[in-house]
Amino acid sequence: MNKNLSLLTISQVFGFTAATITVFLSGIIGSQIASIKFLATLPTALYVVGTAIFTILAARIMSKIGRRLGFIFAALGSSAASLIAALAISQQNFILFCISCVILGMGAAFNHQYRFAAAESVEKENAPRAISILMLAGIVAAFLGISSANYTRNLIPDHLYVGSYLLLAVFAFMPAIFLFFYKNKETKIEFNNKYDGRRLFEIIFQPRFLQAVTAAAFAYAIMSFLMTATPMSMHLMEKMSLEKTGLVLQIHVAAMFLPSLITGHLIKKFGHSNIIYVGVLFFAIMIILSLFEQTYANYMVALIFLGFGWNFLFISGTSLVVLTYKEEEKFRAQGINDLIVFTTMALASLLAGILLILTSWTIMNLLCIPFLVLIVYSTFRADILSKK
Repeated sequence: MNKNLSLLTISQVFGFTAATITVFLSGIIGSQIASIKFLATLPTALYVVGTAIFTILAARIMSKIGRRLGFIFAALGSSAASLIAALAISQQNFILFCISCVILGMGAAFNHQYRFAAAESVEKENAPRAISILMLAGIVAAFLGISSANYTRNLIPDHLYVGSYLLLAVFAFMPAIFLFFYKNKETKIEFNNKYDGRRLFEIIFQPRFLQAVTAAAFAYAIMSFLMTATPMSMHLMEKMSLEKTGLVLQIHVAAMFLPSLITGHLIKKFGHSNIIYVGVLFFAIMIILSLFEQTYANYMVALIFLGFGWNFLFISGTSLVVLTYKEEEKFRAQGINDLIVFTTMALASLLAGILLILTSWTIMNLLCIPFLVLIVYSTFRADILSKK
């Protein structure tokens, strides 16, 4: 741990609450204020779309003004978007609520750069461990965000969930305070001076880069696809209580981040590829569980394995991509990596609500199998080519 990594970790606790609260509540709020029920998960999906479309621009802005100002700018924007969401809910304005989710997603595009900033705060060989430490903050964010959202949902009489977003406005603002003390370490070179790195396609078509981005992108897509559908499937279709639904999501997010205690160490000991294979195995167990009766216990165990699989795949992919570019190429490589990851995630989120209504929870799980095959193929291919 050092000063920058500590500040990033504390900021992650508050910054990530936007993601947990959005996933927990936006689909349920959408089902209540949308005139067309098929659009219930549109706000959740638009949060991811906002992240996807702003990833390149977020990297570009940070290359010009530095990470500190970029992160502070994102915190202020996310706080304002939370207030807009509160207003939209109070007025039952579905379009305005969707707009607020897009803006929150744009803020998340900056927040996702935390992991690269964490990797840059240490030596490259310690990047997996630094990323793991940062992501442990997600556990606190999950319980803080979802519990607080539940507790404050009736804060404003006759306006359910407005209080949840007023509280989110406070949480989203907190990183601006902490990151004021963050010190930029990167050299602002790519967009301010002549670019001396490789062409973008040369970076992208490296076998290890393809392996890294495939693992991270499909890990996030599968996780988002199923997590977006979980509140609707449990609360609206299976008639389980909001408290039970919230607890499943809290445990799921804990499962996403708790393995970070050991993931960095495991990657260092066994290698990126082996940890990716284990992540795929965790996802496979989750899919098998979906073939059984959809009980509270089944959702709980399945979402735990969904979290474990995401952690192993995403941390492996993120720490591996750091090894595929030179210093002068980092903003370009990080930007295209996040564009691919979060565009894939956005498409998955957009399809989640529609496919849940048209098919079933089991079918949604089975649809994830081809993507697991692609992860295994890209990893196996990279391992073979690296030996030549």
